[in-house]
Amino acid sequence: MTGITTSGEKNLRLFSGRAHPELAREIAEQLGTELVPTKAFDFANGEIYVRFMDSARGADCFVVQSHTAPINQWIMEQLIMIDALKRASARSITAILPFYGYARQDKKHLGREPISARLIADLLRTAGADRLMAVDLHTAQIQGFFNGPVDHLFALPLLADYVATRVPAGRLTVVSPDAGRVRVADQWSDRLGAPLAIIHKRRDPNVANKVMSAEVVGDVRDRVCVLVDDMIDTAGTICAAADALFDNGAADVIVAATHGVLSGPAADRLKNSRVSEFVFTNTLPTPASLEMDKVTTLSIAPSIAAAIREVFEDGSVTSLFEGVHN
Repeated sequence: MTGITTSGEKNLRLFSGRAHPELAREIAEQLGTELVPTKAFDFANGEIYVRFMDSARGADCFVVQSHTAPINQWIMEQLIMIDALKRASARSITAILPFYGYARQDKKHLGREPISARLIADLLRTAGADRLMAVDLHTAQIQGFFNGPVDHLFALPLLADYVATRVPAGRLTVVSPDAGRVRVADQWSDRLGAPLAIIHKRRDPNVANKVMSAEVVGDVRDRVCVLVDDMIDTAGTICAAADALFDNGAADVIVAATHGVLSGPAADRLKNSRVSEFVFTNTLPTPASLEMDKVTTLSIAPSIAAAIREVFEDGSVTSLFEGVHN
């Protein structure tokens, strides 16, 4: 069975690109369906070919593609898949981006810079997407870049509930790695009933992913600190923040982040860090080099599947995340 049909003859079809098929299969299993068989390959010059082996006519189509490395290839593949569905007379097309590529380029910091996150939204719309679904966008304003409905899903309940099973609330302090994540960290604090601390950091404006200094605001002495963020890329910033917590007397540090981008030196930094556990969701595939005891990966598939079902049945995605806000 490659779809779900309601008594009103609405048809759900789930499609996956090649970026992260394991997650797509988990979503399909949660929905009680199968992925639509897809033929996809690269030509010798790198061009991508896609053809679906089942009809999409009149169907509500959901296209799963996480923008992992090589990110430009998988963005292009998702655009081609959406275009193919539009030309196959799909009733509606929802682009599911567990990780939204270029989300960190959401505004201009300097003159003559692009706003690449807006460009991605425009490309998806032009290709034929009617709706977007994404998990923990880097900034909430990205929802306004797409001219259509955007379902913003949150990993906070999944991550926070896991952390609650690992550390007694009385020992825990939630830590925001910078001022920009304080609002999310505050929601963690409310959910876990734990105090909040903040890392005040100064970045080098001329070097990407480099922090010049970090100062802890709040009492973390003898506490188990959970550093919360939306993504970990090269892991330099988060490991430096963890070191600052230990230098201020923290008993232990756990890192919880939705997206494990984990580029370049991340594997070595995680391995050599004093952090006792790194907790991610599987919005992105975990590199084989990160398969170590201190890395825990939680499945976001049930949340995405539940949101797909709400959209398909004209329900409320917001109701799935009561108490969690942008």
